[in-house]
Amino acid sequence: MPRPTTIAAVTVIVGAVLVFLLVGRTGDTPPGDDAVSTTIAPVAVEANAVVDHVVDGDTIDAIIDGTEERVRLIGIDTPETKKPDTPIECFGPEATAFTEQLLPVGTPIRIERDTVGRDDYGRLLGYVYRADDGVFVNYEVLRQGFGTPLSIGPNTTFEQLFVEAARAAETDDVGLWAACSGAER
Repeated sequence: MPRPTTIAAVTVIVGAVLVFLLVGRTGDTPPGDDAVSTTIAPVAVEANAVVDHVVDGDTIDAIIDGTEERVRLIGIDTPETKKPDTPIECFGPEATAFTEQLLPVGTPIRIERDTVGRDDYGRLLGYVYRADDGVFVNYEVLRQGFGTPLSIGPNTTFEQLFVEAARAAETDDVGLWAACSGAER
């Protein structure tokens, strides 16, 4: 089955990553925010959904063609805050708050799928981009230290990019890398 990811979207992503690697960080971090900005030159993308609710750091509800869908961000795992019979994990509330900051309710987004479209819980699996500036949300969550890479084949298109983002966050000692001991991650 062919991937629904368009060649144009992949070209934009690859170009954006190359710009980031060649130019570096823009320093657009809001005053008083300790996060390292990885936002690159804005590149808007065409929206195909709107954020309806942020469930936690790696799961959102989105409206797609008038229907609400639960969307699990591919390739990342954030600390648990809503798993039944499980305590809230270190940096879980912060990860949820960060995703809420990136994707406020009503934000137009682009969801791109990989090979497998849904997980065992029926959630849509997606790479999520903010439409107005093209921020790659899955990547940004990792780069800012709010999650760790989680690759489940065959949905591994950005596996190496995600590993590099998490490594950079760990090196910069940001997010959960600064706040949580190794056993809690």
